[in-house]
Amino acid sequence: MYNNRIVTIARQFGSGGREIGEELSKKLGVKFYDKELISIAAKESNIAPEIFENVDEKATNSLLYSLSLGLYSFSNTYSVGDNLPVNDKLYILQHKIIKKVANEGPCVIVGRCADHILRDRNDVLRVFIYADLDFRVKRAIDLKGVKPSKAEQVVQKTDKSRSNYYNFYSGKKWGLTENYDLCINRTKLTCEQVAEIIENYLKITE
Repeated sequence: MYNNRIVTIARQFGSGGREIGEELSKKLGVKFYDKELISIAAKESNIAPEIFENVDEKATNSLLYSLSLGLYSFSNTYSVGDNLPVNDKLYILQHKIIKKVANEGPCVIVGRCADHILRDRNDVLRVFIYADLDFRVKRAIDLKGVKPSKAEQVVQKTDKSRSNYYNFYSGKKWGLTENYDLCINRTKLTCEQVAEIIENYLKITE
């Protein structure tokens, strides 16, 4: 069945990646993970979710750079040491959780280097969602309550943060087409239409 695969969604800020992921998960009848990964990580580590939310998808400079280059293999027995920056603690936890939920069955995962973390699996569809800057700025204002005078700055700053996070932990370049199976410009599309495109792609490549 076409809905027995894992879909990872990387996205520009304001492109609607979360909404698209939620819609797709409903169409496929599979589980959805985005901010839910923070809640699971907080529960497993006994760290307040508010602390993790402040560093979610934000890189830090640390010795984990060597890990991002594949010099260390993550495993279920790897412990999160107290001496690590909270950014790295969250990445390690989410790394383990993403692998765990992928092993449990088909699902949709938004962000957090999921496409890189699951790179060795052959049942993963890697999607990148982008949109025109004006479109994303308007969404930031209308849907996220960002002040119009700061909206463009917020959009670009968030994208830069996501890019640095992905580049740092994966050793790849965020948004580079060769890192994904399907890249979609959703500027002229609704979230429902994008989800339908992804669903059809799964059917065609079944």
